Amino acid sequence: MASLSKKWPWIFVVLGLLIPLLQPAMPDIVSDYRLFLVSTMIIAAIAVLGLNLLTGFNGQFSLGHGAFYAVGAYTAAVLMDKLNVPYWATIPAAAIVCFMFGYLFGLPALKLEGHYLALATFALALAVPQILKYKWLEGLTGGVQGIVLLKPEPPFGLPLSEDQWLFYFCFITMIVLYWAAANLLDSRSGRAMMAIRDQYMAADTMGIDTALYKTVTFGISAAYTGIAGALSASAIAFVAPDSFNIFLSIKFLIGLVVGGIGSLTGSVIGGIFYVLVDNSAQSLTQFIRNDLGLPFDLSAYTVFGVLLIAIIYLMPMGIAGGIYLAWRKLRGAR
Repeated sequence: MASLSKKWPWIFVVLGLLIPLLQPAMPDIVSDYRLFLVSTMIIAAIAVLGLNLLTGFNGQFSLGHGAFYAVGAYTAAVLMDKLNVPYWATIPAAAIVCFMFGYLFGLPALKLEGHYLALATFALALAVPQILKYKWLEGLTGGVQGIVLLKPEPPFGLPLSEDQWLFYFCFITMIVLYWAAANLLDSRSGRAMMAIRDQYMAADTMGIDTALYKTVTFGISAAYTGIAGALSASAIAFVAPDSFNIFLSIKFLIGLVVGGIGSLTGSVIGGIFYVLVDNSAQSLTQFIRNDLGLPFDLSAYTVFGVLLIAIIYLMPMGIAGGIYLAWRKLRGAR
């Protein structure tokens, strides 16, 4: 059993890399649109992973990660549109910019805890889209009209469609970031991060530089979410301020809670969950009105709310925690 638990991430990686290759045999199931949808799930998983590093593993609550997502997306869009920078080079650029942004925001946030920090990050999420619309920045950001981009083409003449290559690019990026996060948490720095989360005063007494670790964690978390934003700019080929409203930050938080706070696997599950619900709400509304004949509509947020209540009631530790507990009970029964 132990060897299987160590092998399953590699099984997941191999299966993921094989998905686009099934398109010729199953064009209806593995269509370009569905590959694009899976790519958006991967991007969302990276964003939720960034939030999880901050909230789940360091104990700092954030309602403003949509702001870092927007900064990463606009960093990539401006570099591609104004400077003709290759899409792949915008990923490290967005990571660096968002790390600096998150680190600088984390410095004054050191004096804030709990709901006060949540309100500060909430204000950040409200302010960034308005700043992007500011008339003095219109020449750079495109104002309310945003920036239209081109989807990345497969390199080296690879016989892949744009959506197939985009899937591979996002999937490999997520694997690298997941591996980096797992190694960070297994290191001395990761243990210090979690010590601050669990017992702040005890960690400070034992000589851990709590201020440094909290600000650096804020920067790393922002960098992860900024990378997700940069990937979304290439995937959707369009950025606009209204795409990064406060509800985006709330969706990241919902994905974190549903997937499992303090679980890397839960971050992936949470990203998949929120994209699935967001994209299936309209289909569900049509089914209820047309097939069932019920005279009301369901928004994505209604579906989010119902599912969130159900999951929290049935699986308080999130989906990842529920699966882990079920696996332990199954092993105990055996």
